[in-house]
Amino acid sequence: MNVREFTLPDLGEGLVDAEIVRWLVAVGDAVEVDQPVVEVETAKAAIEVPVPYAGVVTALHGEAGSTINVGAPLLSVASAGLSEPGVETSPNLVGSGVTKRARRQGRRRALAAVNGVAPQMSQVAVEPEKTGPVAVISPVVRKLAKENHVDLRALAGSGPDGLVLRKDVVAAIEGQAGIPVQDNKVTRIPLRGVRGVVAERLSRSRREIPEATVWVDVDATGLLAARQEINSVDPARPVSLLALIARFCVLGLRRFPALNSTVDTERGEIVISDAVHLGFAAQTPRGLVVPVVKDAQDLTTRELAAQLGQLTEQAREGTLPPAKMTGGTFTVNNYGVFGVDGSAAIINHPEAAIVGIGRIIDRPWAVDGQLAVRKVAELTLAFDHRVCDGEVAGGFLRFVADCVEHPTALLGDM
Repeated sequence: MNVREFTLPDLGEGLVDAEIVRWLVAVGDAVEVDQPVVEVETAKAAIEVPVPYAGVVTALHGEAGSTINVGAPLLSVASAGLSEPGVETSPNLVGSGVTKRARRQGRRRALAAVNGVAPQMSQVAVEPEKTGPVAVISPVVRKLAKENHVDLRALAGSGPDGLVLRKDVVAAIEGQAGIPVQDNKVTRIPLRGVRGVVAERLSRSRREIPEATVWVDVDATGLLAARQEINSVDPARPVSLLALIARFCVLGLRRFPALNSTVDTERGEIVISDAVHLGFAAQTPRGLVVPVVKDAQDLTTRELAAQLGQLTEQAREGTLPPAKMTGGTFTVNNYGVFGVDGSAAIINHPEAAIVGIGRIIDRPWAVDGQLAVRKVAELTLAFDHRVCDGEVAGGFLRFVADCVEHPTALLGDM
């Protein structure tokens, strides 16, 4: 029999491993070429991995929650001797009139043939149907037990039919550590996948970058009016506030290119990029990610807004390709959506700066010597003091602030 091992392929962008989220097939299932067989989560995104072979699955190499390295076996597939006369083993049996027992028998026979074993007919034909509830331990519980070296077989489950629940594993963990079991629940969140990458990158940023922050309050009344006018002209292609701030930053980086750079510590050089690959912070169910709009300097404001919206949707759905989350040269962040005024943001290593805008609210503001109520927000810029001094950072932020207060001034630079 021709049994081939399908290994975890190179998922690109330097990824070396992935975590198995869930299997989409089981041992004995027939698979076709390019059929998704497993969902894995990398440091960048959740991905369904297709198999390059057709045949019958003979083994799954890993459980949900386990981590597998690139190049390590994912599953084994037998591509010859997959069926016998009168027994259909393809997935198309649904609705064909073949019973569930016959389908299981067909899979068992196919699997036995693959393994070179001729099954006894009595073993195949007279196996009684299982009845009653079947206790299946949750993958989350298995993962928690594995990470804390808890033997599930040694636990007396408190769930139905002795099912081991999460609280049983937590109690075992506390007992191993000599901690009395308490009623208080503790949630442990592994720093892996997206959370792990973000944690490592932010920690590295704080370790390596001598960061400084400048900020300024701005009158955003004109910005809101300009956005309303832009969107009234073409409602089908709306422009967000984040897109406008991003556009201002792109123009500002043309005047202050030192902020669109990285520091090459090995060679002792500041590397300034001619292209603006604009990252933006996006909060998703999987944690904070930073999608990147490549060559933002070549896009119109509407095109930039469209890409920001598309990448945000992909990030929240977990379908963002890894290539769309790397290579940024500058980051923008709208933390005003969280209802806060300001933030001393952490620079997205290895970039040199990040700009952010807080919530826009009514505040008293002096206009032509008179007190008025205006739409006011706070702009902040965190920058790497190795690439520039306060004059450059202040000049950039003042330029962005002037664009917010007088958006039509942009016409001279577009």
